Amino acid sequence: MLEAISTAILFAAFAADCFLLSLHFVHMLQLNSYQNDRYRRWMKENRGQIIYRMGWLLLATVAVASFFIQPTDWKVRTACAIIFFIHAYLNLPKKAKKPLVFTARVKRLYATYFILTAAAGAAVYFSGMFRISLGGLFLWASLTGIAVLAANTINRPIENKIAGWYIEDARKILNSMDNLTVIGITGSYGKTSTKNFLASLLAARYNVLMTPESYNTTMGVVRTVREKLLPVHDVLIVEMGARRPGDIAEICELVRPKYGIITAIGEQHLETFKTVENIIGAKFELADYIPDDGLIFLNGDDEYIKNKKTGKPVVTYSVRAGSGCDYTAFDISVSREGSRFTVAAPGGERCVFTTKLLGAHNIQNITGCIAVAHRLGIPLSELVLPIRRLKPVEHRLQLLPNGYIDDSYNSNPAGFRAALDVLSQFDGQRVLVTPGMVELGERQYRLNRELGAYAASRCDYAVLVGEKQAPPLREGLLEAGFQEERLFIAPDLHKAIEIVNSLPNEGQRTVLLENDLPDNY
Repeated sequence: MLEAISTAILFAAFAADCFLLSLHFVHMLQLNSYQNDRYRRWMKENRGQIIYRMGWLLLATVAVASFFIQPTDWKVRTACAIIFFIHAYLNLPKKAKKPLVFTARVKRLYATYFILTAAAGAAVYFSGMFRISLGGLFLWASLTGIAVLAANTINRPIENKIAGWYIEDARKILNSMDNLTVIGITGSYGKTSTKNFLASLLAARYNVLMTPESYNTTMGVVRTVREKLLPVHDVLIVEMGARRPGDIAEICELVRPKYGIITAIGEQHLETFKTVENIIGAKFELADYIPDDGLIFLNGDDEYIKNKKTGKPVVTYSVRAGSGCDYTAFDISVSREGSRFTVAAPGGERCVFTTKLLGAHNIQNITGCIAVAHRLGIPLSELVLPIRRLKPVEHRLQLLPNGYIDDSYNSNPAGFRAALDVLSQFDGQRVLVTPGMVELGERQYRLNRELGAYAASRCDYAVLVGEKQAPPLREGLLEAGFQEERLFIAPDLHKAIEIVNSLPNEGQRTVLLENDLPDNY
């Protein structure tokens, strides 16, 4: 009787430990877009943390000990069950910035993972070699991260079929709407802000749907079309992101945009793109899909964009007087209260605009949106009020009532500099809180060091988040003459905020939260 009870407790503890351990690894797989190569890279870069989390030493000790004791003794099984329960408790999920979402795909992944785990447990139970197989339970639990990878690999064919069905369903919906105008937006940065601004401007005359938040992958677009697109919509604005060549072409093949905007090109996602030339080619996949009766709107101030030939009808926009672009913003004045500027359109039409948005780069994004709206038949004068009412996109230079500037969405070198320029316009105590930038490949260290140097003259205090990320930023700050006693390193954002709150009172405090890395960094 005791043997049966102890065996049941042992396998229940084993199942609980495997499940709680798997929550972390499935979460990391989801944050890495279910891509095995990215997940494997994450495991390699975080192997120390993984070994600590898995408690390899503890599990190995128990597994080895099982060879030298009598494993059929109910006391031994109960002791091993207690070890499993303790290990499970120590690995309870921590609060995440972006929690694991139990989508249908995650549920299918868990079904496969549970089958694999049950098979491991059954092999132990029916093996008849309990002395050896008891160690197998601990070994399987120790390899949870690899088991999750195996489950994802096994599920890949069925996931591809399911995704294909969803894509075809979305395609049918789009093909049924003959009067729908699709506008694609891409770029290394500025995509989401431009999308939100353009939707607000076009809403003055059209019924507009845009992909929400940062739904900028093929499946994100598919979900938007299937769940939100209605026959009453006149315009669909699609944000298009890319981590590798072909990603934008795949979205364009589905939505067939008539108009497109390329906001800017810079050094971002170099881990997968490798070179800026590859990034340029990927972003201009949007231009390749614009039909002859459509238009591609290009940022004429971006060196990578303006020199690229498309062979398609082009409209350019700029914030530099005398640029020769089709739409130009000039007489620009920027302050902590917002901006005022004039836009000249082809044919001599001009109009003065004001906005409460922070940063000169936002004027550039707005100018591009003005160009699109104007070409779609909205006079400049009708855009004055919508532009005045524009609100900052969440986590993108969003000035909060407590004096924080939230620019925590994934950063890039140009956006980082723009945010620092905004911070420098504030009086009083200026504080930078940042973990720096990631996904910049071999150039990551150098680019972060350069940004540290750029920040030195634009903030009074700097709090660097993450000991692994801090060295290049710290090096750049000190090389540029920043005072070391005004430089702090915090293990996480929570501790960084504690440091900010402990700073001496030196007048009104403005804190720039620049980038906030997701849980997989």
